[in-house]
Amino acid sequence: MRLASLTDQIFIKANRIRTIQEKEVQKIDEGIEPEFIALVNYCIIALIQLDLGLEKNLELPLNRALELYDKHILATKNLMLDKNHDYGEAWRDMRISSYTDLILMKISRIKQIENNKGKTLISEGIDSHYTDIINYSVFALIKLEEEKQA
Repeated sequence: MRLASLTDQIFIKANRIRTIQEKEVQKIDEGIEPEFIALVNYCIIALIQLDLGLEKNLELPLNRALELYDKHILATKNLMLDKNHDYGEAWRDMRISSYTDLILMKISRIKQIENNKGKTLISEGIDSHYTDIINYSVFALIKLEEEKQA
């Protein structure tokens, strides 16, 4: 799957979350949790592709794929912990719908960068947007789990 296709798949997942949140009714019996999990996984795949520069040959041995997955999950988690140190746990006071808004904005920015063939005037790299989507998704999953337990 090409990087642009991954971005579109990420958009589809985030848009489904938004649609469920707005309609409060769904016809497919899957909640938004699997969609947030999919966002994490698709973004990790995108980070791996960026890391390796893969666009044509996307075949990786399983052990190498798992090694790269773990590398990017760990880097993303460490960034989240660093940001939590600086920002505190402000994310706990946010609504899940706000995470969806932020994710959709990040996807929009990724698409702009892709459409401009990576050229930006002022921006963090595309990888930082994927990393932010992962962290917003994890925050949403934590909040959803806490709501179930409350």
